Amino acid sequence: MPGLFLTLEGLDGAGKTTQAGRLAAFLEARGLPVLLTREPGGGLPGVRELVLKEALSPEAEYLLLSADRAEHVRKVLLPGLRRGQAVVSDRYLDSSLAYQGFGRGLPLPWLLEVAKGATLGLKPRLTFLLDLPPELALARVKDPDRLERLGPAFFQKVREGYLALAQAEPERFVVLDATRPEEEVARAIQAHLLPLLP
Repeated sequence: MPGLFLTLEGLDGAGKTTQAGRLAAFLEARGLPVLLTREPGGGLPGVRELVLKEALSPEAEYLLLSADRAEHVRKVLLPGLRRGQAVVSDRYLDSSLAYQGFGRGLPLPWLLEVAKGATLGLKPRLTFLLDLPPELALARVKDPDRLERLGPAFFQKVREGYLALAQAEPERFVVLDATRPEEEVARAIQAHLLPLLP
């Protein structure tokens, strides 16, 4: 596939949305066509509000997120990659594995089995994990949603989940210290990308 698929992951408050925007601008400045997108809500727009505001079981959360992801892959990500775009997504499957798997306690084999059908096997070329202690991440959140109100112990499990995923796939993950200034994090992302760019 001609395009380049990049994702940003991490706890709420880690700076993913900011860095996704900066990354898209960096790629555009180098002359690449860019598609900037995000989950949840990239495939089914109403899912984001539903998952973040309704009192749902972990299973319902994951299945709704998977339905959104299935549409996102088929209607946004794959078409963008086929057009040769650099696709930058603020969250993807790793978020669900970390939040609903490690955080909410759902079994990873089941999550991965559902994900196979939802994602058609699509994986990012690189995933930038913005790593941040939970107390710092939560302190940055201005208006906490339903998951963010689950507190530091939940977010510590999510963080440990992300780090376990990164350890399992070191060739895909780039773990960055999100306590560093925004500009430094952006430069680190760019430095890792340069060898992949034309």
